[in-house]
Amino acid sequence: MTLLEAYIITFTASFCSLVIEMVAGRILAPFVGVSIYTWTSIIGVILAGISIGAYIGGRLVDRFPTRKTLGWLLLLSGIAALTIIPLTTLVAAYRFPLSLMMRIFLVTSIIFFIPGCIIGTISPVVVRLTLKDLDKAGHIIGKIYAFSTLGAIIGTFATGFFLISWMGTRNIILTMGIILILAAVFSGALFKTKKSAIIFLIIASPCIWAINQFLYKIPLSDKTYLYKESDYYTIKITKTTSHDKNTPLEAMILDNLIHSYVALNNPLHIEYEYERIYADVLKWKLNKNDKFKSLTIGGGGYTFPRYMEVYYPDAQIDVVEIDPEVTKIVYNNFGLPKNTKIRTYNEDGRWYVMNCKEKYDIVFTDAYNDISIPYHLTTKEFMEQIKGVMNPGGILMSNIIDNFQKGAFLPSYIKTLREVFGQKNVYLISVSPDFKNTKISTFIVVAGNGSIDIKDFSDHIKNRVEGKATSAVIPESLMEEFLNNRYSIIIKDDYAPIDNLIAPVFEERFGYRRS
Repeated sequence: MTLLEAYIITFTASFCSLVIEMVAGRILAPFVGVSIYTWTSIIGVILAGISIGAYIGGRLVDRFPTRKTLGWLLLLSGIAALTIIPLTTLVAAYRFPLSLMMRIFLVTSIIFFIPGCIIGTISPVVVRLTLKDLDKAGHIIGKIYAFSTLGAIIGTFATGFFLISWMGTRNIILTMGIILILAAVFSGALFKTKKSAIIFLIIASPCIWAINQFLYKIPLSDKTYLYKESDYYTIKITKTTSHDKNTPLEAMILDNLIHSYVALNNPLHIEYEYERIYADVLKWKLNKNDKFKSLTIGGGGYTFPRYMEVYYPDAQIDVVEIDPEVTKIVYNNFGLPKNTKIRTYNEDGRWYVMNCKEKYDIVFTDAYNDISIPYHLTTKEFMEQIKGVMNPGGILMSNIIDNFQKGAFLPSYIKTLREVFGQKNVYLISVSPDFKNTKISTFIVVAGNGSIDIKDFSDHIKNRVEGKATSAVIPESLMEEFLNNRYSIIIKDDYAPIDNLIAPVFEERFGYRRS
């Protein structure tokens, strides 16, 4: 084998390997979210596969030192790559009776270990077939591995910056499989004649077409009519109805979480109870014609910003949504008018707050879900930045999913907010007044840039809303008991183990561990 051939083959194998590794997180996100556990499993499993594959490849080429060996390994690696999407469909949604960490590790191993292992055999085989002069072995091996690493680098940047948003994970995996199969045909001496190679490609083409049509088919249905992979999420739009079955709704699913429900013909319809708490607090604090400035970090389906736009016509409504594709879908599918007064900023929430010149009366942090929580939006340092863009008397509201009886994230978040806003300026509101029996639920943490008369809010709920309110303020005595008897930390930039704090709740909620 010539040195140029060695460069091309190792470059190609490493390129495909890193592309597969990069898209693995997006492939698993709709099933297990994107957490430190997901990426730990992906990186560990694929590295283990490559390592074992390198050992197997070295032993194999010593026994069969021919180009046909390389050809078979490239062909098998292409076939293994093509199994990734069908295996994900079969395995990832299965509820193994294991802890979250072990479940993610097992799913990742089943899907990605064998492709990583077979691709890992390529480099030692290429090196063995290339070396002819041991006096120059170090120089040749160094250059081969340099090109291999170059392929990995380019695969990493190409996937993250271009391929995912351009092609989507399914097309990327299909393309990597085809590239590896073509590499086997053109450089592996699998066929004695060109005619045999052409016949193989003629037979393989309809097989790959069938795989793409049937095994790689995007999971759409009568209800799920949009499926889009952006740079940040797997986005699905599904038709559904309200809890009372009276209102048609569109549901936006980001990865594995229904982020928003939207009633296309009625922006004032609020399906999620936590957003009704938002509405209760605003009705207590503001009149319909008041002028105020609001900031929402995490737009999703823009359900509550659209509610505010209609209910409070003089409000300034700013939304920070990191994913421009989400905003585009809201305009195209959720009826957000082009002339809306809602101002959208497609950037990271923390980056926006760090560079913000505005001062806000109301701030919502709605970028947290059950497991894929951007930790940098939960820390003390970020809360200090948010406080810096709030007017005196302003209110911050954050929705948190946790287990009220034994969760660790909710008390940690409250403790962190109290460090910034003061011990008596942070309160917790539940959607249920049955605090003793409330387990996994969505809570609203309210923090004030100044004192909050929470008793007056409670009176407002009891007396003025006439039983129609959703909010139930958790008494201060129960709050103190909740914080004192629960493991909690102050979340900081240099210590934010959010995935660890929330993982037990995720396990229980989705049946991965017996409660």
